[in-house]
Amino acid sequence: MTGPHVVPLRIYLAIFGALLAGTALTVAIAFQDLGPLNTVAAMTIAGIKALLVVLFFMHVKYSSRLTWVFAASGILWLALMIGLTMADFDTRSLS
Repeated sequence: MTGPHVVPLRIYLAIFGALLAGTALTVAIAFQDLGPLNTVAAMTIAGIKALLVVLFFMHVKYSSRLTWVFAASGILWLALMIGLTMADFDTRSLS
């Protein structure tokens, strides 16, 4: 096994800048009236930001395939839980 992967500081600064830009974009979109797309846009930006954090700051990008499997299984489990919650919510009456 080789030593740990060393990421240049410029990569971390670029990711930090992208996260700040994503935050600014989220705030800018919050002031726009996109109707039901406001939530979709905010969640898309949040997902991209979360992906950047997981890949670079948590070093999953440079990890073994087993780490990728566990990261993907966490995402799939979250999607399953959200899907089941939404399915339950859809079956309830609002009266």
